[in-house]
Amino acid sequence: MTDTTTSRPRALPAFMLGFRDHPASVGETYFGHMAFALRFSGMLLAAGGAAFVHAIIPPLFETTASRILCRLHAEISSRHTGDH
Repeated sequence: MTDTTTSRPRALPAFMLGFRDHPASVGETYFGHMAFALRFSGMLLAAGGAAFVHAIIPPLFETTASRILCRLHAEISSRHTGDH
């Protein structure tokens, strides 16, 4: 990018730098981070669906949502401690 008023390159906005810097902070590429986040969101949706069904029919999915959330919590915790 070039600033047309001064003909010198403009710094990338912080938001744009996040596309590179945030995935790198957890040891991933942009697309690797995207895959992780999409899988993570799918698991959260599954946990939410199981909790929803359980709310209506208590004998179903009694521990499914909590098991998914515990697994996701452990996964995220290990990423933030550098164990990835």
